[in-house]
Amino acid sequence: MTSSKNVLANDVEIKGSIKFSHDLIIDGKIEGEVLSDGSLTIGENALIKGEVKTRSVIIFGKVEGNIVVAERCELKSNAILVGDIAAGTLSIEEGATFMGQSSVGKKPESPKPAPGPRPQP
Repeated sequence: MTSSKNVLANDVEIKGSIKFSHDLIIDGKIEGEVLSDGSLTIGENALIKGEVKTRSVIIFGKVEGNIVVAERCELKSNAILVGDIAAGTLSIEEGATFMGQSSVGKKPESPKPAPGPRPQP
């Protein structure tokens, strides 16, 4: 099995959800959800209108929607993101445009009661 990246070229337009398993480069227009356990590269000609949920993402183009990644989100210098980010780590290069809110770091675990003596009945 080869580890090549799949590419959606800049003349591709898709309306609907995209699901993939490994690595994908999008340089076209997508209107809908992008879902994956793999990593996504959004090319400089790309326009994505919809939610992105992947393991990691590198953005060179434009995204209008929220991004949820388990690991790393990178906004390169020409990237435009209008939406919120939830990511393990976030990197924003100088020149990138980001309009939204970010939540970075591991998700907090549900609070557990502090250990201590239990009341006796």
